Amino acid sequence: MILHSIDQALLSGIDIPERMNNPLDYQPHPLCIAVCKELQTYLSEREDWREEIDKGKMFGVLIVENAKPEPGASEIGYLAAYSGQIGGRSDWDDFVPAVFDYLQPDGYFKTHEAEISDINQRIKQLEGNEHIKEAKSLILQLQEKRKQTIAAYQEKMKEAKAKRDARRKTGNLTPEEETEMVKESQFMKAELRRLKKSLSEKTTLETEYEVFQADILRLKQLRKTLSDALQQWLFSQFRMQNHEGKMKDLLEIFRDAALRDYPQATLATSRIAALKMVPPAGSGECCEPKLLQYAYLHGYRPLQMAMFWWGESPKEEIRHHLQFYPACNGKCKPILHWMLPDRVFDSKIAEKQALEILYEDDQLAVIYKPSGLLSVPGKDSSQPSVYSIMRKKYPAASSPLIVHRLDMATSGLMIIAKTDFAYHRLQKEFLHHRVQKKYIAIIGCKDQEACDKIWEKAKKKEMKEEERSSIATEKQKISLPLMPDYLDRPRQIVNHEQGKEAITEYEVLDRIDATHLRLALYPKTGRTHQLRVHCAHHEGLNAPILGDPLYGNEKASRLHLHAEEITFEHPLTGKEINIKREADFIYP
Repeated sequence: MILHSIDQALLSGIDIPERMNNPLDYQPHPLCIAVCKELQTYLSEREDWREEIDKGKMFGVLIVENAKPEPGASEIGYLAAYSGQIGGRSDWDDFVPAVFDYLQPDGYFKTHEAEISDINQRIKQLEGNEHIKEAKSLILQLQEKRKQTIAAYQEKMKEAKAKRDARRKTGNLTPEEETEMVKESQFMKAELRRLKKSLSEKTTLETEYEVFQADILRLKQLRKTLSDALQQWLFSQFRMQNHEGKMKDLLEIFRDAALRDYPQATLATSRIAALKMVPPAGSGECCEPKLLQYAYLHGYRPLQMAMFWWGESPKEEIRHHLQFYPACNGKCKPILHWMLPDRVFDSKIAEKQALEILYEDDQLAVIYKPSGLLSVPGKDSSQPSVYSIMRKKYPAASSPLIVHRLDMATSGLMIIAKTDFAYHRLQKEFLHHRVQKKYIAIIGCKDQEACDKIWEKAKKKEMKEEERSSIATEKQKISLPLMPDYLDRPRQIVNHEQGKEAITEYEVLDRIDATHLRLALYPKTGRTHQLRVHCAHHEGLNAPILGDPLYGNEKASRLHLHAEEITFEHPLTGKEINIKREADFIYP
């Protein structure tokens, strides 16, 4: 049974949702939470799935209205889905099937996948050939010997030239001696050319190795061609139905989304647009499109959706067991914008707010940016930003104004440069990490035990118990390198190999309740979303900032992150400037 019934007692105690929520930004509806608990109980009993799903898997539910229920059945039910496959299958009972099942044993995909796998095996065999490995080693030795031979002859030429130069300095050279020295120089130069030419001639072994490498390259190019073609074919088979009953494949959906975001762009002129036109691998296999596709095809009206993570946290992304998460931007956003009506995604544009000026002189100003206001203009030119407001206030300012940024959701202090001189001086201060910043944040731990762990670690051991019950002052450090999640911007991920250094110091200021702490955060580097990721990631505090829609799941009226204090050197006078503005959020 794919459409699951909902207990009548549950329906009588919870209001039925009136409209579909935004899967990209939502607070799970109580009914979704209830059916997710039912699904989680089911998963805990699937011993045959245990090993696989405990490694990490996204699951989702969709509350639907059934216009034609069976006799005695409720009009309200729910659908369940999992991302990708489980046990190599996309068609397990009780879950919606894949939009397109490409895993059929004798199907087009499997047939051509086997062809690509065969090429992979041939490449592996060729690269693992012991004779070729030995040949490569011998060739490298030969090449090194050639270099040494040429280097030795060049040293001989250098010594000969030094002798000729020394003889010339003595003076009284006969014409015959001078002629002989010129001939020697010309001969040695010609001999070097002959030597290089002879050494550049390929041996039989080198020729054979080049042919061998050309075969490998040809196979790799063929593999890429076949893989790209198979991927394109696969995307064309994922035909997604929208709320109006219209159909588009993934290639069309992502192309249209890219052209909508970049109306002046073409494949030839915009790399960003070109990349966005190509669906990421795995597109169409997430829970959200699966659920909506099944609902539309079977005449169910979607009411509410929620997705939760099961199992271990991945090394890079912020995912925790049983916690709810929005749909990803990379794979799902274009598809969901096609499948759902525009009203689902309607959001209020941040209201224009007067910026509070805390310090001002001829060179600069320090302002307070409220949460919900952009630092710089976004795609929607009508949406206000700190830059647009400051440009109107200081129309004669010669500088770019914005020295540094705060996330839209973050409130706090920003420095505005009114002159080019101030701008460049302040830029250098930020570049060399001479600007000191202090942020205030409220984090939410998954339970009291996790909160206790952070609290105890941060306390000063020498303090008396009664003294450390309300405040902790020891600074701790988080060092987790960050890089963009290219498939799900603007999210950042932890990557120890390719990420850029990101360091945050923090203090636990006080304990609010059993699961919430107030922190002071001191970023030593300035990476995008650094503080948010360092708090949320399991290698960091493993406690997202309250109200963080990207890395957490505890909803709040706003992101509880505030740039409270900033200290810098005045670009003209050299005087230390310290500005502080307390956060306007409170909890609870």
